[in-house]
Amino acid sequence: MNGSVAGGGVFSEEVISLTRRPSGLGFNIVGGTDQQYISNDSSIYVSRIKKDGAAYLDGRLQEGDKILAVNGRALKDLRHKDAVELFRNAGYDVSLKIQRRLQPQNGPVGHRGDGESGGLPLATILVPGLALVAAAIWIVLRYRQRM
Repeated sequence: MNGSVAGGGVFSEEVISLTRRPSGLGFNIVGGTDQQYISNDSSIYVSRIKKDGAAYLDGRLQEGDKILAVNGRALKDLRHKDAVELFRNAGYDVSLKIQRRLQPQNGPVGHRGDGESGGLPLATILVPGLALVAAAIWIVLRYRQRM
């Protein structure tokens, strides 16, 4: 993986190799010159990872990833249907060059697209907090008993 800064964000690029399964590569795409997913951006993006598909089982591809190239062929200035055909004809072993926006280390964590926030689980905060409260109550009660 390597990182770059562009358009006010930090991005990483990665090459992901997937082996096609009988059901395909296991993800859907959006975008293209004729169906822009983001205004003034005709790039191809992963819109959905299909459970138990090749991409899901591999675990590296994520919803929202921008696909820069398939088997070394850039996905620049393609219509949506041409990008779909490129994926369909990519063969059994498929190499994807992707770009992913990285979350800032000290900034807010955004929506991951899977129905959950990207923050810490509530239990991670509540359990230690409750343990501290219980310990404080125990100390106060012990102190009062000695008086």
